Amino acid sequence: MTADAAAITALPLARRTWFVRLLQVAVLASFVVAWEVLGQIGVLDKFYYSRPSLFIPRIAGWFAEGFTPSSIWNDIRVTLTETVLGFVIGTLLGVGIGYAFARNRLLGQAFDPLLSMFNAIPRLVLAPVFILAFGIDLASKVALGVTLVFFIVFFATFTAVRDVDQTLVDNVRVLGARGRDVTRHVLLPAAFSAIVASLRTSAGFAFAGAVVAEYIGSNAGVGRRIATAEAFFDSTGVFGGIVLIALLALVLDALLQVVEAAFSRWKPRRES
Repeated sequence: MTADAAAITALPLARRTWFVRLLQVAVLASFVVAWEVLGQIGVLDKFYYSRPSLFIPRIAGWFAEGFTPSSIWNDIRVTLTETVLGFVIGTLLGVGIGYAFARNRLLGQAFDPLLSMFNAIPRLVLAPVFILAFGIDLASKVALGVTLVFFIVFFATFTAVRDVDQTLVDNVRVLGARGRDVTRHVLLPAAFSAIVASLRTSAGFAFAGAVVAEYIGSNAGVGRRIATAEAFFDSTGVFGGIVLIALLALVLDALLQVVEAAFSRWKPRRES
C-alpha cells in the first residue's frame, strides 16, 4: 500500500466526500418520508400540507406542457433572467461604489448615515414600492434584486479595501506605482477573496428577491405560479413550486461553488 493510499484510508468518515453525500441524502429522504407518513395517517392535514408523493407528478406535468407563454419553462426563464440581471447589476454597483467609498474617506463618511439607514430596512418590504414605481414587469424584480445584492457586495468590498495594510500601499508607491497600478495590483487582489465569498450569499438573495416580487405581482415567473396556486387553495401546486425553487437554488449554489473554488485555489484548505 502506497503512502497516499494509506493516508486516504486513514481519513475519518466525516472527511470522506462519499459519506457526507450519503448522509445528506439520508437526512433529506428521512424528512420526505416523515412528511409523507404523517400526511397519510392524518397528523398533517392533506388540504393544507399536501404530500410529497403528489409533488413530483405535479412538477412533471408542468414540464410536460411544452414551451408556451404560460408554461413552467417560460416561468423559469423569467425568474432566472430577473435573478441574473439583479445579481450582475448589484455586484457591479457594489464593487464600484464600495471601492470608491473605501478609497475616499470623506465620501464614505458623508454617505455613511444614508447607507446605514437603507441597510437597516428589510429590502423585501420594498417589493411593493418597486412594483408601484416600475410596474409588474421585469424592471421591478430586477430593482429589488439589485438592492438585495448591492449592500452585501458593497460592505464586503468596502471592508476588504479599507483593511488593506497601508504600509503595503506606501511601499508600492515608493517603487513608482501610479494610482491605477495600486488599484489593479494591490487593492483589488486583496479584496477579491472577500468579494467572491459574498457572491454566493448575494446570488441567493437575488433569486429570493425575484421570487418574492413575482409572488406579490407579476405576469410570469415561478413566484407567480405559486401565488396562482395559493389563490385556488391548491396546496400541491404551492409546495410543488416551493420544491422547484429549492432545486433551482441548489443548482445556482452549486455553480457558484464551482466559480468560488476556481478563484480560490490559492487559499489553504481548512483542516477539520
